[in-house]
Amino acid sequence: MAWVDLQGGSQAFGILAGVGCGLCFGWYLRGRFLKPVRGSNGYCGEAENGNQTSVMGESGEFKMVLIVRTDLKMGKGKVAAQCSHAAVSAYKQVKRRNPELLKQWEYYGQPKVVLKVPDEDSLLELLSHAREVGLSVSLIQDAGRTQIAPGSRTVLGVGPGPADLVDTVTGHLKLY
Repeated sequence: MAWVDLQGGSQAFGILAGVGCGLCFGWYLRGRFLKPVRGSNGYCGEAENGNQTSVMGESGEFKMVLIVRTDLKMGKGKVAAQCSHAAVSAYKQVKRRNPELLKQWEYYGQPKVVLKVPDEDSLLELLSHAREVGLSVSLIQDAGRTQIAPGSRTVLGVGPGPADLVDTVTGHLKLY
């Protein structure tokens, strides 16, 4: 009887040891084969010593931010549709311009945050600031078939990009 208990305990230990080894091996492979994104597209620069710097910020994470104008009084479905347009457009831009950055963003779970601004002027200021720091931007203009006037600028997509860099542009905004 004691042998059965001892046998069950050693099986549990073996399973835990296997899981632990698997996690360690996975972390090793991640560090070995998943390289930081590098490039010369505005996300990276040359350091003083001539070496290229990594795009990853201090947190090492990436995100996309969707900024919605609240003065247009769009319905929930309209906001969802406009945010979807911005997300798809931003995705396409980064896929074309920096596929390695896109892979990193996807690896981190494709985080997206929806924020709000009170008017068009605020939206355009953010657009300008995001471009200045080298982030990809996607400004959506509505076709005007349903709730709002044609050509209205509804949502600004910023990123995907390094979370720290995106936060320098949008960190002061409130959640939608």
